[in-house]
Amino acid sequence: METTKNYRFSTIITEIIMVLIGLLFLVPFYFLFVNSVKTFGDLLTNSAAWPEVFQWGNYANAWEKIKFPSALMNSLIVTVVSNLLLVLISSMAAYRMVRSDTRFNRILFGMFIAAMVIPFQSIMIPLVTVTSNLGLIDSLGGLIICYLGFGAPMSVFLFHGFVKSVPVEIEEAARVDGSSVYGVFFRIVFPLMKPMYVTVIILNTLWIWNDYLLPSLILQSSNLRTIPIATFALFGQYTKQWDLALPALVLGIMPIIIFFLLMQKYIIQGITAGSVKG
Repeated sequence: METTKNYRFSTIITEIIMVLIGLLFLVPFYFLFVNSVKTFGDLLTNSAAWPEVFQWGNYANAWEKIKFPSALMNSLIVTVVSNLLLVLISSMAAYRMVRSDTRFNRILFGMFIAAMVIPFQSIMIPLVTVTSNLGLIDSLGGLIICYLGFGAPMSVFLFHGFVKSVPVEIEEAARVDGSSVYGVFFRIVFPLMKPMYVTVIILNTLWIWNDYLLPSLILQSSNLRTIPIATFALFGQYTKQWDLALPALVLGIMPIIIFFLLMQKYIIQGITAGSVKG
């Protein structure tokens, strides 16, 4: 009995601590929302107070100021296309490296792992030079290619671990039935990768959607701005339009929050599956 009481007590304490930690993480969202519906003066004088009158017109003004539909479409194109290519290319590369365990493939996989620890800031200048010489500056296609290069190392690493857990016997049976290498991959292996490629999509989406630095280096035209770039345009050298920037931030994060809440159940499942070593 004493052990049961101690267990229940420790469980209650743990739950209370988790709730408090959850509320702590929600504090920034509270400040973001309540200040997004205030006038500029109220926002500056008392940012923590609940608004007396909700200024919903801030959202309409921010929508027009940053040209939100255009920025949203640009972010969607970059995020969706980058994810599709990353999943397809990285999964095929990881499958080849695992199933063809040659010295070259081991070295290549080691290079992918090494690329994960290279700071982005150390290659910004060479990146701009190379993309400019290749004619990729100021285009969504050039930005997508850059995301492929920076997102491939982690994606290959995750797929590599998952492929090791796939039984080779299943593939051998498919080959006996006359299936080609591509048939084995797309009909047998790729469907089994669902937990992992969903995880890769979630992690890369959170990164690509919220990224500011890389688009700011590649994109120059105002009609190509993604949501982070369009929102940053509200901050000038002498003026900071907080009454428009905060509603723009809310508009920008809502799609990714909805996406994350719908897909989060796959994260633990995918990462756990990818940690299996064969």
